Amino acid sequence: MTHITQYTLKESSFTSLPLGSIKPSGWLRNQLEIQANGFTGHLDKHWEDVSSNNGWLGGSGDSWERGPYYLDGLLPLAYLLEDQKLIEKVQPWIEWALASQREDGSFGPGTLIQLNEVLGDNQDWWQEIIMLKVLTQYQEATSDDRVIPFITRYFSFLKEALIQYPLKEWAQARGADLLLSIHWLYERTHESFLLELAEIVRNQTTDWSEIFAKFPFWRKQNQWDHRTHVVNVAMGVKTPAVFYRQTGNESEKDAVYKGIESLMTHHGQAHGMFSGDEWLSGTHPSQGVELCAVVEYMYSMENLIRILGDGKFGDILEKVAFNALPATISPEWDSHQYDQQVNQVMCNAAKRPWVNNEEANIFGLEPNFGCCTANMHQGWPKLTSSLWMLTNDGGVAAISYAPCRVQTHIADHTEVVIIVDSEYPFRENGLITLKLSKTSNFPVLLRVPHWCSSFQVKINGKTQLIEVKNGFARIEREWQSGDQVEVLLPMDIQFEERNNCAVSVNRGPLLFALPIREQWIRVQERERFHDWEVYPTSNWRYGLLKDTEFELKLEEMSYQPYKTNTAPIKLITKGRLVANWFMENNSAAEPPLNPIPYPNANVETIELVPYGCARLRIGEFPVLKE
Repeated sequence: MTHITQYTLKESSFTSLPLGSIKPSGWLRNQLEIQANGFTGHLDKHWEDVSSNNGWLGGSGDSWERGPYYLDGLLPLAYLLEDQKLIEKVQPWIEWALASQREDGSFGPGTLIQLNEVLGDNQDWWQEIIMLKVLTQYQEATSDDRVIPFITRYFSFLKEALIQYPLKEWAQARGADLLLSIHWLYERTHESFLLELAEIVRNQTTDWSEIFAKFPFWRKQNQWDHRTHVVNVAMGVKTPAVFYRQTGNESEKDAVYKGIESLMTHHGQAHGMFSGDEWLSGTHPSQGVELCAVVEYMYSMENLIRILGDGKFGDILEKVAFNALPATISPEWDSHQYDQQVNQVMCNAAKRPWVNNEEANIFGLEPNFGCCTANMHQGWPKLTSSLWMLTNDGGVAAISYAPCRVQTHIADHTEVVIIVDSEYPFRENGLITLKLSKTSNFPVLLRVPHWCSSFQVKINGKTQLIEVKNGFARIEREWQSGDQVEVLLPMDIQFEERNNCAVSVNRGPLLFALPIREQWIRVQERERFHDWEVYPTSNWRYGLLKDTEFELKLEEMSYQPYKTNTAPIKLITKGRLVANWFMENNSAAEPPLNPIPYPNANVETIELVPYGCARLRIGEFPVLKE
């Protein structure tokens, strides 16, 4: 008798809302508008790789990842802003992709693929994996009835094709991204062959669970390995949780936590990312962190909190999104870096102890390599789409308190509109207003960040007693339209100890840095999106005084809060110039273990701003004993 294995898919802790259910407001909407007015809305007219000659539009140009990468951010941006010009920019890509499907179910640019023909040693599935993520978002935003049959046919093809031509290299390391699309389709069609395909993909994907359970890469890496490539690692962090949905193996969940702990112990940076100027690179604050890794780590955290329901991943998501993301992109969204540094005192084409070329640290159109130029666009839009999620028991969960408007239906078919009025994370409070089609009893889960020791909630002005579980406070009551939930997240100044007894300064989810006055020198002029080197015009070698106090200074919120001169919040403190802190390899050396002040240097008042406001900065400080 033939034994048939019955595959299952565990329910995730939360359910993502369809694209467009959450619309940004306030400063967050401004970020998306700035993005649309900069790179994302105009890149196709100024960069050949995503122009009308792209292979994903039927042209002879790039046919690999860059077109799908670009669309993976452009599409959600267009629908979140309800920007008709951007939607019209998206549509030809979608139409071409849908029209490209061949009789066997395969799709995309390139030669005709038939199961009975030789695909060849160069067969790569990665570009289609990205486009599947694009198509699932498109279906959610539009309900286009062509998408689900299209993806179903492709997965039927893939189930057979992967036996002979398995995942390898990039696709093997990033197989969880394919699993996300398979799970997405299964939750809509419940076709059993999809779980069989999911098992094939899981078995062909790099076993990140094993890697993270016994993490072997604790030194700075200096040779090629897909398992230490920083973007692969940023994507790979979510893989054990995605596997867990299929295996039910608790060790997969454990591997996520062990992996993050190991990464931050051996390669962690003050802005919440781990280093990687291509490969994992240690904890030195002048090591580079690739922009692709930043947006992919955010996407991993968005999926981890959805699958596992632990608020810890929301803490990491906010730390990276509110610090590392804006810091490595110009305030106008018209240039970006490939690699950023926590202690970034000069951005120029110079040799650094990185594997990347000398341009990796400048601001420009495509410094070092164009993958980040194509992939950077998903950061803010996907964060917006993950601000709130649905619970399995008919409620809603606040993942972050950034300003937005949510429209959804809960289990008893009550229409719910949630309006979040806040300037979080630049301010400590937020007002959540619920508008309901009828009175209804359901739970509201409010994330309580780990840094917040005295989280407070008021409903219609009355303080609530709360219990926190898995990083969330649960409030269940008979809600009426117009109910208001006030959240207060007191933000104490906290120090994080770094190497050599250095410290970073945090307040809430924001890292604070000393801004260095900047001189931007244009080194390559184009019609738009020029290349720039940035040089310091003020001192940077400041140490903080031990036991120094900080004065909080709130400024007016501006349209673009991520600029030094419009920073909405500052910390005023005391510092002194350090004599034994030098430049090393065209970057700031590691903060000295025993900093020595300049003999005649006075104690000075210095202002710290949110890390993302400063493109030249010190984010990790030596501490002076006197």
